[in-house]
Amino acid sequence: MAKAELDKNLIAIVAGDITVFNYDGETREYLSSSVEFLPVGVGIPANSCLDAPGTINEGFTVCRAENGKAWEVIVDHRGETVYSTVTGEKVVITKPGDYPEDTTTQTPATPYDKWNGREWETDTKAQHAADVAEAERQKNALLAEATAIITPLADAQTGGYIDDDDVPRLAEWQRYRYKLTKVDTSTAPAITLPPKPDV
Repeated sequence: MAKAELDKNLIAIVAGDITVFNYDGETREYLSSSVEFLPVGVGIPANSCLDAPGTINEGFTVCRAENGKAWEVIVDHRGETVYSTVTGEKVVITKPGDYPEDTTTQTPATPYDKWNGREWETDTKAQHAADVAEAERQKNALLAEATAIITPLADAQTGGYIDDDDVPRLAEWQRYRYKLTKVDTSTAPAITLPPKPDV
Protein backbone atom coordinates (compact mmCIF):
# COMPACT_ATOMS: atom_id res chain seq x y z
CA MET A 1 0.00 0.00 0.00
CA ALA A 2 1.20 3.51 -0.82
CA LYS A 3 2.38 5.86 1.88
CA ALA A 4 0.02 8.75 2.61
CA GLU A 5 1.25 12.26 1.92
CA LEU A 6 0.00 15.05 4.16
CA ASP A 7 -0.18 18.80 3.88
CA LYS A 8 0.95 21.20 6.62
CA ASN A 9 -2.41 20.72 8.42
CA LEU A 10 -1.85 16.92 8.50
CA ILE A 11 -4.62 16.29 5.93
CA ALA A 12 -3.96 13.58 3.33
CA ILE A 13 -3.30 14.93 -0.15
CA VAL A 14 -2.30 11.45 -1.36
CA ALA A 15 -4.23 8.46 0.05
CA GLY A 16 -2.26 5.76 1.80
CA ASP A 17 -1.01 4.31 5.08
CA ILE A 18 0.75 6.29 7.78
CA THR A 19 2.11 5.41 11.24
CA VAL A 20 0.71 7.55 14.03
CA PHE A 21 1.50 7.68 17.75
CA ASN A 22 -1.58 7.73 19.97
CA TYR A 23 -1.93 9.37 23.38
CA ASP A 24 -4.62 9.59 26.06
CA GLY A 25 -7.03 12.47 25.54
CA GLU A 26 -7.06 13.42 29.22
CA THR A 27 -3.56 12.69 30.57
CA ARG A 28 -1.89 13.01 27.12
CA GLU A 29 0.19 9.94 28.01
CA TYR A 30 1.61 7.89 25.14
CA LEU A 31 -0.50 4.79 24.50
CA SER A 32 0.62 3.03 21.32
CA SER A 33 1.47 3.37 17.66
CA SER A 34 -0.83 2.28 14.85
CA VAL A 35 -0.88 2.24 11.08
CA GLU A 36 -3.85 4.19 9.68
CA PHE A 37 -5.17 4.40 6.14
CA LEU A 38 -5.98 7.99 5.23
CA PRO A 39 -8.13 8.75 2.18
CA VAL A 40 -7.56 12.10 0.46
CA GLY A 41 -8.99 14.96 2.54
CA VAL A 42 -8.85 13.05 5.86
CA GLY A 43 -6.53 13.98 8.72
CA ILE A 44 -4.79 11.83 11.29
CA PRO A 45 -6.98 10.55 14.16
CA ALA A 46 -7.66 12.71 17.22
CA ASN A 47 -5.10 12.39 20.04
CA SER A 48 -2.36 11.19 17.71
CA CYS A 49 0.75 12.65 16.14
CA LEU A 50 3.47 11.70 13.64
CA ASP A 51 6.58 11.94 15.84
CA ALA A 52 7.60 8.96 17.98
CA PRO A 53 7.94 9.50 21.74
CA GLY A 54 11.42 8.02 22.11
CA THR A 55 12.73 5.84 24.92
CA ILE A 56 10.78 5.73 28.18
CA ASN A 57 13.00 5.23 31.24
CA GLU A 58 11.91 3.53 34.45
CA GLY A 59 10.15 5.91 36.83
CA PHE A 60 9.06 8.16 33.97
CA THR A 61 6.45 8.25 31.26
CA VAL A 62 6.05 10.32 28.10
CA CYS A 63 3.13 12.71 27.58
CA ARG A 64 2.21 15.01 24.74
CA ALA A 65 2.78 18.67 25.59
CA GLU A 66 -0.34 20.78 26.14
CA ASN A 67 0.22 22.55 22.83
CA GLY A 68 0.35 19.14 21.10
CA LYS A 69 3.64 19.93 19.37
CA ALA A 70 6.16 17.75 21.26
CA TRP A 71 6.61 14.93 23.76
CA GLU A 72 7.48 15.67 27.40
CA VAL A 73 9.16 13.26 29.80
CA ILE A 74 7.08 13.21 33.00
CA VAL A 75 7.99 11.62 36.34
CA ASP A 76 5.71 8.63 37.04
CA HIS A 77 4.87 7.75 40.67
CA ARG A 78 1.79 5.65 39.88
CA GLY A 79 1.30 2.79 42.34
CA GLU A 80 3.30 4.55 45.05
CA THR A 81 1.71 5.40 48.40
CA VAL A 82 2.03 8.87 49.91
CA TYR A 83 0.30 10.46 52.89
CA SER A 84 -1.92 13.52 53.10
CA THR A 85 -0.23 16.18 55.24
CA VAL A 86 -3.72 17.44 56.14
CA THR A 87 -5.40 14.20 57.29
CA GLY A 88 -2.52 11.68 57.47
CA GLU A 89 -4.51 9.30 55.24
CA LYS A 90 -2.88 7.08 52.62
CA VAL A 91 -3.06 8.28 49.02
CA VAL A 92 -2.21 5.88 46.18
CA ILE A 93 -0.86 7.72 43.12
CA THR A 94 -2.96 6.98 40.03
CA LYS A 95 -1.83 9.66 37.56
CA PRO A 96 1.56 10.48 36.06
CA GLY A 97 3.32 13.61 37.26
CA ASP A 98 4.71 14.98 40.50
CA TYR A 99 3.32 13.96 43.88
CA PRO A 100 -0.05 15.60 44.62
CA GLU A 101 -0.03 18.81 46.65
CA ASP A 102 -0.20 18.44 50.43
CA THR A 103 1.29 14.93 50.42
CA THR A 104 4.53 13.40 51.66
CA THR A 105 6.30 10.09 51.25
CA GLN A 106 6.99 10.05 55.02
CA THR A 107 4.75 7.62 56.89
CA PRO A 108 3.09 8.98 60.06
CA ALA A 109 4.12 6.92 63.11
CA THR A 110 0.75 7.15 64.91
CA PRO A 111 -2.83 8.16 64.11
CA TYR A 112 -2.13 11.29 66.20
CA ASP A 113 0.71 12.66 64.07
CA LYS A 114 0.44 16.18 62.64
CA TRP A 115 2.53 17.56 59.77
CA ASN A 116 4.73 20.51 60.84
CA GLY A 117 5.83 21.44 57.32
CA ARG A 118 8.93 19.21 57.34
CA GLU A 119 8.00 16.05 59.24
CA TRP A 120 5.35 14.33 61.34
CA GLU A 121 5.08 15.22 65.03
CA THR A 122 2.97 13.18 67.40
CA ASP A 123 0.21 15.17 69.14
CA THR A 124 0.95 13.70 72.56
CA LYS A 125 -2.11 15.30 74.16
CA ALA A 126 -4.46 13.71 71.63
CA GLN A 127 -2.65 10.39 71.90
CA HIS A 128 -2.83 10.46 75.73
CA ALA A 129 -6.55 11.35 75.62
CA ALA A 130 -7.17 8.38 73.31
CA ASP A 131 -5.11 6.09 75.58
CA VAL A 132 -7.12 7.24 78.62
CA ALA A 133 -10.43 6.71 76.78
CA GLU A 134 -9.36 3.19 75.73
CA ALA A 135 -8.22 2.39 79.31
CA GLU A 136 -11.57 3.62 80.65
CA ARG A 137 -13.43 1.49 78.13
CA GLN A 138 -11.40 -1.58 79.07
CA LYS A 139 -11.79 -0.93 82.81
CA ASN A 140 -15.58 -0.46 82.48
CA ALA A 141 -15.90 -3.66 80.44
CA LEU A 142 -14.00 -5.62 83.12
CA LEU A 143 -16.08 -4.04 85.90
CA ALA A 144 -19.27 -5.01 84.05
CA GLU A 145 -18.01 -8.59 83.64
CA ALA A 146 -17.10 -8.80 87.34
CA THR A 147 -20.47 -7.37 88.39
CA ALA A 148 -22.30 -9.91 86.21
CA ILE A 149 -20.52 -12.72 88.09
CA ILE A 150 -20.82 -11.13 91.56
CA THR A 151 -24.53 -10.16 91.46
CA PRO A 152 -26.10 -13.68 91.53
CA LEU A 153 -23.54 -14.88 94.08
CA ALA A 154 -24.18 -11.87 96.34
CA ASP A 155 -27.95 -12.44 96.00
CA ALA A 156 -27.47 -16.07 97.03
CA GLN A 157 -25.35 -15.03 100.02
CA THR A 158 -27.89 -12.40 101.10
CA GLY A 159 -30.70 -14.98 100.80
CA GLY A 160 -28.72 -17.50 102.82
CA TYR A 161 -28.67 -20.19 100.12
CA ILE A 162 -25.19 -19.76 98.65
CA ASP A 163 -23.21 -22.96 98.08
CA ASP A 164 -20.15 -23.33 100.32
CA ASP A 165 -17.90 -23.53 97.21
CA ASP A 166 -19.20 -20.17 95.98
CA VAL A 167 -18.35 -18.19 99.14
CA PRO A 168 -14.60 -17.90 98.37
CA ARG A 169 -15.43 -17.36 94.68
CA LEU A 170 -17.65 -14.39 95.58
CA ALA A 171 -14.93 -12.95 97.83
CA GLU A 172 -12.27 -13.26 95.09
CA TRP A 173 -14.43 -11.55 92.46
CA GLN A 174 -15.43 -8.78 94.90
CA ARG A 175 -11.74 -8.24 95.75
CA TYR A 176 -10.94 -8.17 92.02
CA ARG A 177 -13.70 -5.62 91.33
CA TYR A 178 -12.48 -3.46 94.18
CA LYS A 179 -8.92 -3.52 92.76
CA LEU A 180 -10.31 -2.55 89.35
CA THR A 181 -12.00 0.53 90.84
CA LYS A 182 -8.58 1.63 92.15
CA VAL A 183 -6.96 1.59 88.68
CA ASP A 184 -6.03 5.16 87.70
CA THR A 185 -6.71 5.40 83.96
CA SER A 186 -5.30 8.94 83.79
CA THR A 187 -1.81 7.42 83.60
CA ALA A 188 -2.66 5.38 80.48
CA PRO A 189 -1.13 3.64 78.68
CA ALA A 190 1.05 2.91 81.74
CA ILE A 191 -1.64 1.13 83.74
CA THR A 192 -1.64 -2.29 85.38
CA LEU A 193 -4.90 -4.17 85.52
CA PRO A 194 -5.31 -6.77 88.27
CA PRO A 195 -5.41 -10.40 87.11
CA LYS A 196 -8.83 -12.04 86.98
CA PRO A 197 -9.60 -14.59 89.70
CA ASP A 198 -9.00 -18.24 88.80
CA VAL A 199 -12.16 -19.26 90.65
